[in-house]
Amino acid sequence: MEKDKETKATEEREGSQVNQNVVDFGSAMTKTAHGTVYTLAIIGQIEGHTAAPNGTKTTQYEHMLPLLAKLEESREVDGILFLLNTVGGDVEAGLAIAELIAGLTKPTAAIVLGGSHSIGVPLAVAAQRSFAVPSAAMTIHPVRISGTVIAAPQTLMSGTVIAAPQTYNYFQRLQERIVAFVAGHSRISAEKFQALMLAKDDMAADVGSVIYGEEAVHLGIIDQLGGLREGLDWLYRKMNETRG
Repeated sequence: MEKDKETKATEEREGSQVNQNVVDFGSAMTKTAHGTVYTLAIIGQIEGHTAAPNGTKTTQYEHMLPLLAKLEESREVDGILFLLNTVGGDVEAGLAIAELIAGLTKPTAAIVLGGSHSIGVPLAVAAQRSFAVPSAAMTIHPVRISGTVIAAPQTLMSGTVIAAPQTYNYFQRLQERIVAFVAGHSRISAEKFQALMLAKDDMAADVGSVIYGEEAVHLGIIDQLGGLREGLDWLYRKMNETRG
């Protein structure tokens, strides 16, 4: 009887912790017959060094980076599932998160739900296997500063002149890093992804492209069309292979 009480108390504590994790990080850890899956949501705006306005849903890199490192080191976690619905945000913060996801050795899968825009594209392809539901959207465009697109060394799309060539060079190199990351973690070539970034016919007052689930798979950005069932099935198979 005493053992039953202890077991119940332990389950209640674990349940409370899971609920708190969902509130704090949009995450949950689930024990399955295939092993333990940690599910982590990347939502809203990717927040960098500057805090987002009040009322904005964010994913904060200072929370994500140590959490990802902890998941890699944890003996309790066998696989990680990322659920993405993000508008993009801070480029370097998003790229830092994507690089850490790509460096995880445990089985990882990412599902694009709703959207994975802008710097959300590297986040979507960073996992070992990427999925997108048919209704998912991905916006691909050049690197921006304060909402403005750099179109050429001399100008911004708004017509503002960049006085220092070094400013343009910095953003050009940052954009090259993003292109290289996406091409290196998906089946699309750097040249084709760059062309999608600079397309002129898809966005009314901007350059870039908006693509959807099936098209993202056809272009080679996303590995497979599918949602939760397909993502979990792949993750379970990979976890079983890893355990031998």
